[in-house]
Amino acid sequence: MSLRTPLRGSSRRAVGATAALLAATTLFAGCTKSEDGGTPSTSGTEGAQVVASNSAPAGPSCTLQQYGAAKLDLKNAVVGFSQSEKEANPFRIAETQSIRDEAARQGVKQLLVTNAQSQLSKQIADIQDMLNQGAQFLIVAPLNSDGLEPALQAAAAKKVPVLTIDRKINSKSCKDYLAFLGSNFVEQGKRAADAMIKVTGGTGKVAILLGSSGNNVTTDRTNGFVDQAKAKAPGLQIVAQQTGEFARDKGQQVMEQLLSSNPEITAVYAENDEMALGAVTAIKAANRKPGQDIKIVSIDGTRNAVQAIVDGTINAVIESNPRFGPLAFKTALDFYNGTAIPENVIIEDREYDSANAQSSLGSAY
Repeated sequence: MSLRTPLRGSSRRAVGATAALLAATTLFAGCTKSEDGGTPSTSGTEGAQVVASNSAPAGPSCTLQQYGAAKLDLKNAVVGFSQSEKEANPFRIAETQSIRDEAARQGVKQLLVTNAQSQLSKQIADIQDMLNQGAQFLIVAPLNSDGLEPALQAAAAKKVPVLTIDRKINSKSCKDYLAFLGSNFVEQGKRAADAMIKVTGGTGKVAILLGSSGNNVTTDRTNGFVDQAKAKAPGLQIVAQQTGEFARDKGQQVMEQLLSSNPEITAVYAENDEMALGAVTAIKAANRKPGQDIKIVSIDGTRNAVQAIVDGTINAVIESNPRFGPLAFKTALDFYNGTAIPENVIIEDREYDSANAQSSLGSAY
């Protein structure tokens, strides 16, 4: 198999048809450096994605005939992967590497890999470019939930199926795209609220570090947390919400500002680990103790954040598993073998806290 990066920038029913297809599979995570110079660790079977057995109804399913695509042997195919953001974030590093690793394991003839560098116009151009280079199946990690229509239309014109991972798009499944693989982000927000209630005793003043705008991940993680906190812990008061763009440096900057304008903050909900780690730095700089004076709950499950739980500076982390390679390619194989693929394939996510963080470090990414 050749790896090539183009130079041009240009519910139960969910599991029903694909339960065997979507079983847990070992995946080796990436080896590219993360922001602090660490490396996402090699994942064992404990870190593999598993489809949730109690997920909500998956929506309509899609077959090869319904999609109108031609049957394809991946070992003789050109597959394209469009990454949305720069690989400075451990989630993106592990995600891209998982696609590369599984493509190699499956013997895919050629894998094209692009990175949109957080630019929607570039992601559109990247996808169009891969189609022009002969891509016959596309795996896309969308930057935003809206805006990819030109790329989706180009793929549809060539009858090339598009499988989306980690973020949902506001388009029609089995027409504009095949299916979505990823987490239940509302549930992640609810679980983060439950963890926050546990570590704060249900009282305090909370700041929310929001993810980037324009995608369902930020919206759902926010709504899940806010609704759950309101329903279960009226003593938790949300005093500030500001975007940290899912970035560590931005999270630190925003946390510094929030501590200055809201010194009464006693808890932080960060919608990804990188922002949480930035908040830890800001809180220390303000001569306060993260994890003690200010409780912190985040989402992702990176090794650095799990280590921070061990160190006592972060209190809990809800996992969002980026190891999509085995699930994505097994979905493709089943699709081409005639299996109906659910619109939404929801994976399980673990939770890390002081009770299991030390023993779970080896399977974090």
